[in-house]
Amino acid sequence: MTRKFLIPLLILLAAGCTWPDSSDCVVPGVEPIDAVSADAVSADAVGADEYDVVVYGGTSAGVTAAVQVARMGRSVLLIEPGKHLGAMTTSGLGHTDFGFKQTIGGLALEFYGRVRQHYAAESAWKEETFEEFKQARGRFVNDDAMWNFEPSVAEAIVESMVREAGVPVLFNERLDRSRGIVKKGAAIVEIGMESGRAFRANVFVDATFEGDLLAAAGVSYLVGREPNALYGETLNGVEIAHARYHQFVKPVDPYVIAGDSASGLLPGIIGVPPGEDGDGDAGVQAYNFRVCMTDDLQNRLPFAKPADYDPLEYELLLRNFEAGDMRLPLKIDRMPNRKTDLNNRRAVSTDWIGRNHHYAEASYAERHAFDRALRGYTLGLLWTLANHPRVPGEIRAKADVWGLARDEFTDTGHLPFQMYVREARRMKSTLVMTQHHIAGRSKVSDAVGLGSYTMDSHNVWRYVDGDGHVRNEGDVQVGGFKPYAIGYGAIVPPESECTNLLVPVCVSASHIAFGSIRMEPVFMVLGQSAGTAAVRAIEEGVPVQKISYKELRHRLLEDGQKLDSSLGS
Repeated sequence: MTRKFLIPLLILLAAGCTWPDSSDCVVPGVEPIDAVSADAVSADAVGADEYDVVVYGGTSAGVTAAVQVARMGRSVLLIEPGKHLGAMTTSGLGHTDFGFKQTIGGLALEFYGRVRQHYAAESAWKEETFEEFKQARGRFVNDDAMWNFEPSVAEAIVESMVREAGVPVLFNERLDRSRGIVKKGAAIVEIGMESGRAFRANVFVDATFEGDLLAAAGVSYLVGREPNALYGETLNGVEIAHARYHQFVKPVDPYVIAGDSASGLLPGIIGVPPGEDGDGDAGVQAYNFRVCMTDDLQNRLPFAKPADYDPLEYELLLRNFEAGDMRLPLKIDRMPNRKTDLNNRRAVSTDWIGRNHHYAEASYAERHAFDRALRGYTLGLLWTLANHPRVPGEIRAKADVWGLARDEFTDTGHLPFQMYVREARRMKSTLVMTQHHIAGRSKVSDAVGLGSYTMDSHNVWRYVDGDGHVRNEGDVQVGGFKPYAIGYGAIVPPESECTNLLVPVCVSASHIAFGSIRMEPVFMVLGQSAGTAAVRAIEEGVPVQKISYKELRHRLLEDGQKLDSSLGS
């Protein structure tokens, strides 16, 4: 049986949710997500409907793209479908994945420099001193930058950068994905929102994780994993033989009633492997929330059991302990003031494996339901680890010292406002970044940024192996290479498909190459480069594909971008 016939069952814990009103979709322990604008950075009214550049998506890349356009003296509008800016940078991912720090420049380095300036003040430290933190986390603190930070600090810095640049921000406006794009030939003339508002620009930037604008504009893209054979890669497609990390290390039964296959499979498990090693498929690496926890009793909110807690969701976790894996399945990275950036670790953890394959193409309502379901799963997981009697006592004790940080994410129930959409759509353009570029076997001549992080894919499927035990599939973590250049051709569509769009997040890359590129500092770098290119296209009066790379490169270097791949080597 091939993978394309295997459709995993999505259990929507938040079934019945409506959109955009989420008041009927409350997960106990999580306050409703409302639709109030973030007044700290939003203009009182966005009156104009025409700009030089419109940026759709307030991710870290969207922020740097918009700030760069404004600093270059052009009119720009930043449209964010939600009510916060910065996405993962401001939503719990404070443990920065940087690879070689020397490769990060421009607005990205300015952001991390502002983090350093914030924590240089004695007033920034409530639960420890700067020197204590620096001594414990030395490699994350430089003289001119700091790479670990609290979510609220990151959001305040992002807001200040946007405000200082004079960028107007429109919150809670979503693209009408079916009728919202007006094109003349291969150029986008106007984008329309579900609210009925429409905006015109000379150049558009799609800075979303999902790639909604590029898809609606008719640009080619892929969801899933290419076969290794397509680009002559070795780490793409299905990964069974090499899926060693975050794996079951003891035999664990996959059935609802252990030993009884007739009872059905536990949630999220498919009955057979998803394919042969190296096969392409439509699988997407798992999402999670980068939860900000604390062990400070004055700021700690104990984990609450959701009212719709489903014991079957955590049966694999409990069986894994009972099989003998006695490790705490959480990656807890310390942030300032006794807070954390929580990430996935071990076989059963915060990644909701196998549930998100539909997400990229899903409707807004379906995405919202998935978000609510993942919130419920996450809260249930944390409560289980800290309280369930089948969890070993030493594990419960380690988990129970933590709780949600009371002073973070106060409008989203103290869970991050943005789930970690590690990968969704990826554009297909004339340049496709592949494993060969990451490993240095292929070079580009039009660098607009550098990458240097490990090729990193989280697990994609959970399946039953030939011995009748559950296994995870898809985790790849391969590093050890030098910094590499990311080509301009990877952030522009084919000219025949769209002449005035730039894509700094859903870049043209194979699945495994994207696994290295998809880091927040790199998104900031590519966002700034996209903003610069947008202005160059306007000034030269040409499609984005036809701008002078010589002039683009000159301006990028002038603005502090790093383009020489020998840095850090």
